[in-house]
Amino acid sequence: DKIKDLLELLPEHDLPEDLKSKPCKRCVVVGSGGILHGSELGHLLNQFDIVIRLNDAPVQGYTDHVGNKTTIRMTYPEGAPLSEHEYPPASLFVAVLFKGVDFNWLQAMVKNETL
Repeated sequence: DKIKDLLELLPEHDLPEDLKSKPCKRCVVVGSGGILHGSELGHLLNQFDIVIRLNDAPVQGYTDHVGNKTTIRMTYPEGAPLSEHEYPPASLFVAVLFKGVDFNWLQAMVKNETL
C-alpha cells in the first residue's frame, strides 16, 4: 500500500527525448570501485553513446581516468548528490529503491519534506 500511495504522488514521465532517441549501440557501465584510477581511459569512455555511472563515484579530478560523460547516474538514495549543482543537466539520475527507508526518502523528496 505504501508503494502504491507513493507511485500515485509521482508524475508520469517517459525517458527524456534525447535519451530515448539514442541508438545505444555502444554502452558502458562505470562502477565506483576505483579500478580505473591510473588507467587514462577517460577519452575512450567518453566515446560511448551511453555512459552509466554507478553510485556517487567522483568524476571531477579524475577525468583522465574515468572520463567526464555521464548519461545516467544510478545510486541508492544515500548516495544521491546533496546539491542540485551536482546533477549534470544533460544526465538522468536514477534512484535505486529497495529498503523501506528508501521509499521514505523518495516520499520526502516528492513532498519537499524533511526526512
